[in-house]
Formats: sequence, C-alpha cells, structure tokens
Amino acid sequence: MPDPRWDQLADVLIHHSTRLTRGETLLVECFDLEDDTLPRLLVRRAARLGAYPLVDTKETRILRELVRNASEEQMKALGAHERFRMERVQAYIALRGSRNVSEMSDVPAAQLDLYNTHYMRPVHFERRIKHTKWCVLRLPGPSMAQQAGMSTEAFEDFYFDVCNIDYPRLAKALKPLAALMGSADQVHIEGPETDLRFSIAGIPVVPCAGEMNVPDGEVFTAPVRDSVEGTIRFNTPTIYQGSSFDGIGLTFERGRIVHADCRGGDVEKLRRILSADDGAAHIGEWSIGCNPRILHPMRDILFDEKIAGSFHLTPGNAYDEADNGNRSKVHWDLVQIQRPDYGGGTIRFDGKPVRVDGKFVGAELAALDPD
Repeated sequence: MPDPRWDQLADVLIHHSTRLTRGETLLVECFDLEDDTLPRLLVRRAARLGAYPLVDTKETRILRELVRNASEEQMKALGAHERFRMERVQAYIALRGSRNVSEMSDVPAAQLDLYNTHYMRPVHFERRIKHTKWCVLRLPGPSMAQQAGMSTEAFEDFYFDVCNIDYPRLAKALKPLAALMGSADQVHIEGPETDLRFSIAGIPVVPCAGEMNVPDGEVFTAPVRDSVEGTIRFNTPTIYQGSSFDGIGLTFERGRIVHADCRGGDVEKLRRILSADDGAAHIGEWSIGCNPRILHPMRDILFDEKIAGSFHLTPGNAYDEADNGNRSKVHWDLVQIQRPDYGGGTIRFDGKPVRVDGKFVGAELAALDPD
C-alpha cells in the first residue's frame, strides 16, 4: 500500500493543478524517477475521470549524450517531434528526479544553445506554457535530501509538508499581496550590496497557489523592461543547466545587465548565459516568494523561489500572464532572501515599506509570514 501522502499529492495534481476533465489528454513526463508510485497513481486517477493519460520516461544521462552529439538538424527534428505531441495534449505534469543535478554541466555552450533554441523554446516556452494546463515538480530521493543537508527520512517529511499544504487557503492569503502589487508603480529593493529600482506599472500580477508548481507560494509580475536601474547581489546558490553559481551580482542600466560577476562558479559561463540573446540581458519576471514552510535554500529552484522572506528576479523570457515584452531562450530565476539570518532587506512600493527583513508590513499580509 503506497504512502497516503502520495495519494494526497496525486489528488492535488489532478484536481487542483491541472483541473483535468473527461476527454482531455494528460502527458506525464518522468525524468530520472527512482519510485514509480506517483505516475501510477496519476494514470489511475486520470483514467477514472475519463481522461487519456500518456506517460513518457526519460533519463538525463541519455539526454546529455543526445544534446552533446546532436547536429542542428537533429535538434530541430527532436523539437518538431516533441512539439507535435505537445500540441495534442491539454494537460502536462513533469515529475523530475534528481540523481545528479550537475549532469549537464559539461555540455558545450554551443550545444546547449541548440537545445534551448530548437527544443526548449518551441516545445515548452511557446507551446506547453502558453497552451496547456501544466505543473512541474521534483520528487524526493537521497540526492535531493543531500542537497538540502537532511536525512532521507527527514527530507521526505519536509517534502510532503510543503507540497501538500492547503492550496485554496494559500490562494486566499495571496490575494491582498497581489492587489497591492497590482496597484503599485515604483519598486525599490534595498539590502546587502543591493539598491535596485524599477517600475511594475501596467504589468499583470499573478498569484500562484499550486496551479503550475508544487510546492508553491509566490506572486509574480515583471518590471517594465527598460526601467531596471541599480545593483543587486543574490545570496542564494543557484544551478542553471547543471552549472553551479554562488553570490551572483548584477548591475543594470536602462533595464539591461551591464555587468555580471559571481563569488562561486565560472564567471565567463555566467556572462555567456546572460548574453545568449538580447532578452537574456533583460528581466522577464519579478516575484515575491512566500511559502511559510520553506525557509532555507537547497539549490533547487522549484523550492528556493518560494522561500518565505525572499524574492526572485529573472533574466530572460517573460511569461504571457505577466508580459513585459521580453523574449529569450533563457529563463533563470535568481533568489535573494531578506530575512535577518540572511542579511535583511526592504521592499518598498511607491516609497512605502511592504516587507522589512522578510516580514510583511500590515495585518492583511501577516498570514504569508512564517509561523
């Protein structure tokens, strides 16, 4: 008999995240899974609804070889094949294992560019994100527990605690923050080595409560593309396409990144990523993280971007739901935590403090603070 917490998570994904209905086709894409419990439960629930489940299993080590050795024509063929399938599904769930988060770290930059241009952009940025009901999540295992600095058992308890929260209740708690962001113009962020200003006027605001990511808990928008000015130093370690970076610092002028460095990682690779195309040097998303049960980073962006007391800023592609016009093959969420144990910091809207040292100002936002 499977752990009942898997049943609860399957219900969240089918009924809340993808809102699957009779006659719809669901694609469940599995990467490096060590346990097949969740995909089996998803197939079972989808079939009971009268939907049509499809399952694809993939291995990152095989994907690495494919990307390393592919010609441009081969990558175009792969992208065309995968997009053809994506165009025929109404719902998509990605279940991602994490045997080795650095598996793609030695793939040459030119090959990653082919992959991003001919696979990621047409299949996911242009089709899946825009035209399906989708949700992406990681699944727990020893490697992921090690990233978090926890025992396997303790991490599993943490995982289900943050993934199986009451999402309707979270959605209600996010509404006042979304309304406040929707009425704001100027944003001013201060913190250690950070003094950043930009406008969010006229850009839609989207609260997230388990519809596209699990775990969830954020409210995102985007800066007016050319309005970002100043400097920022991110204090959360990050991994992008298998490569690790710590302490990334960015300087902006008229919305464009004019300088980038890092305290850990390959600074030249960092700069290549941020110059992959014109949009990679501009910001496509800004989001406030507020899952009250996620407190510390673990080099997994699906968790780290939801940390209570954090925000993330994203070089690269904007989402259609909060579109500032920026287009890129890159979308890289970079996180700064502003709680006192990470150096503190303040977010102001139109000169008024909204969050100070990771805690929201005002009783209507207090439900989003950690207990």
